[in-house]
Amino acid sequence: MIEKSHFAENRKSVKSHDYSFGLEEEFFITKRSSRETCQKTPKCLEEICANPALEEFQRELLQSQIEASTPPLTDMADARARLCAYRATLDEVAAQRGYGIVAAGTHPKALRARQRNAEGVRYRLLMRDLQILGQRNMVCGLHVHVAVANLDDRVSLMTRITPYLPLLLALSTSSPFWEGRPTGLMGYRLASYDELPRTGLPDIFANPAEYDRYIQTMVAAKAIKDASYVWWAVRPSMRHPTLELRVSDACTRVDHSIAIAALYRSLVRRLERDPKLGADIDAATRAIALENKWRAQRYGVRGTFIDEARQQAVPVRRKLEDLIELVGEDAEALGCLHEVHSARDIVKRGASANRQMSLYKSALKGGATRVEAVNSVVDWLLAATLDADDRPDEHFAHVHARRQAMQGEEARAA
Repeated sequence: MIEKSHFAENRKSVKSHDYSFGLEEEFFITKRSSRETCQKTPKCLEEICANPALEEFQRELLQSQIEASTPPLTDMADARARLCAYRATLDEVAAQRGYGIVAAGTHPKALRARQRNAEGVRYRLLMRDLQILGQRNMVCGLHVHVAVANLDDRVSLMTRITPYLPLLLALSTSSPFWEGRPTGLMGYRLASYDELPRTGLPDIFANPAEYDRYIQTMVAAKAIKDASYVWWAVRPSMRHPTLELRVSDACTRVDHSIAIAALYRSLVRRLERDPKLGADIDAATRAIALENKWRAQRYGVRGTFIDEARQQAVPVRRKLEDLIELVGEDAEALGCLHEVHSARDIVKRGASANRQMSLYKSALKGGATRVEAVNSVVDWLLAATLDADDRPDEHFAHVHARRQAMQGEEARAA
């Protein structure tokens, strides 16, 4: 007999809400001297994850990762203050052992051979199941939860929101490096993460009953323990009455995390208010969304998306303006119109991946070695994660000067 699913129990409505939201940010623990990720979680960080009074901090699959999550919130300014405080706390604690934290989808210097899984039964079982794919899971993401009272609505929204996911990914792109080298992609994280089972864009479910049947069958067959082992780019959360966005890279800048959260929150409200919007999504629309997901990974905010209605490719900035127009009324009602509009700054100035590649190329052009150039990117990430340094040209001038001094010494010695 198939046991009653968590989701069947969770179909009960909760009290009327105002689309409360929560954010989860994942970070790489980074040794400041070598700029490499740690192999073993520093004890000082283990202690804060084990402290029941600090429930906002949790361990992740690999010992080189750590997560911070907010409680349910309704105010974007409050969310921003909390994210800044969490990052500052983690960095201050990590500094006791010579470490810092990096917010990025991939770490420029993380090596697969150096990764160790975190302790705990769940992580041990996951690594046993995933094998080398688990060890390659050197990625960090931004997850955004938005409260939706009814599971049936969450399943419907999951399908209808799929075409908008590539835009939210493009705005977050922060993973142009893999194992010390540029990948040619602005968002390599999902190229790695999508190796795992039950990832990528969600399948199209005609109704909530189909979704329930899928989850119940997978659990009954012992393919998965529960629905938390389904890792789609957006999914109904198992622990909370929320629809969880998972497509986004970890954002280096707090303001970028907030902008994406505001867009997503407003979009959920817009789609729930208008059940007909996106109700006709089919296999063709999903296939176009898959193509746009690839374009977001490859080109980030400087690329183009296939627009099904216009039957042409349009710039990411145009798709952002379309989304802002679509959700403007909802963003105003939720008090986050300013944060929604701030997404324009990401397109104008570039996402984290654009800055990382600019820094890397500038360093090489200035005479730095590839290793020095990658190190300078990590230095920027360490600072920018704390919103502490937005002046990369000064840093590169220092790198270039140091390189020239070394060459001068070599010439004199010769």
